[in-house]
Amino acid sequence: MRGKDTKQSLAELSPTFDVMYASGGRPSVPPERLLKAMLLMALYSVRSERQFCEQLEYNLLFRWFLDMDMLESAFVPTVLTHNRERLLEHEVAAQFFRAIVEQARAKNLMSAEHFSVDGTLIEAWASAKSFRPKDDDDDDNNGWSDFSGTKRRNDTHESKTDPESKLWRKGKGRESKLSYMGHALMENRNGLLVGFGVTEASGFAERDAALALLNKAVPGGNRITLGADRGYDCRDFVERCRTHDVTPHVAQNVHQRSGIDRRTTRHPGYAVSIAVRRRIESIFGWLKTTAGLRRTRYRGRAKTELFGYLAAAAYNLVRISRLAA
Repeated sequence: MRGKDTKQSLAELSPTFDVMYASGGRPSVPPERLLKAMLLMALYSVRSERQFCEQLEYNLLFRWFLDMDMLESAFVPTVLTHNRERLLEHEVAAQFFRAIVEQARAKNLMSAEHFSVDGTLIEAWASAKSFRPKDDDDDDNNGWSDFSGTKRRNDTHESKTDPESKLWRKGKGRESKLSYMGHALMENRNGLLVGFGVTEASGFAERDAALALLNKAVPGGNRITLGADRGYDCRDFVERCRTHDVTPHVAQNVHQRSGIDRRTTRHPGYAVSIAVRRRIESIFGWLKTTAGLRRTRYRGRAKTELFGYLAAAAYNLVRISRLAA
């Protein structure tokens, strides 16, 4: 990771940090330290705020990155957790991620024409036993329930631990789990992330989020290509792409009537996009293993997205440092 890139991004967020400082009361954790602490958790696979505060007692690298001296006390885990709400309120994580993206774009490390998109499931921090009827009272069964032989659906049931999570599965024959859906938009030149988001898990979430990420992260004006797997091979999605000056390089689904025809597949660039889009799987692998995003450590979509943005920014910083070398 390049400290220069991180400092430059934090400098761009300085006006936001000034607003976040409390005008009275006891001294709180500086917002820039909050941001950098969560960034370290993603970079070094720290699984919780409590574990991070324990490591901060003896890890000199962490203290140097947070601009702490040898005698300064480490954070209290509960204080760190409560102060995280300020990052949510001011959307600091999203701003930091966009600042990293703009730095990479200024260094000409990103393609302006060719992109890929994909989605993945992020397990919620909730047990399947907490998924009970919406009108069910927790006090009636004290958290115990026997759901064998009963049908449980998202429109009639919800998790009492994390109501925003949805019961979803990756495919036929797979186990259903309470999950969120993460979405990543990658540029095809160097495999850097240009967009990220977390939504509720549903059958339409991937396709809806793909165009939303394009509209938010990619400057308009030029025709671009968008690579995707066969899960995006839907006539409605293909037509919406073409309406927005996006050439859909979507893998054809041979098990149904494909929305992709010879207008797209006859070009050599189509085969290139189909091959390059597989890079996005390695990004998801890094986010889930190193950054710990396989299962969210937070309750609620907003907090999960907050850490997702910082994990995506951490991935870009690592990737940029390797490209610069």
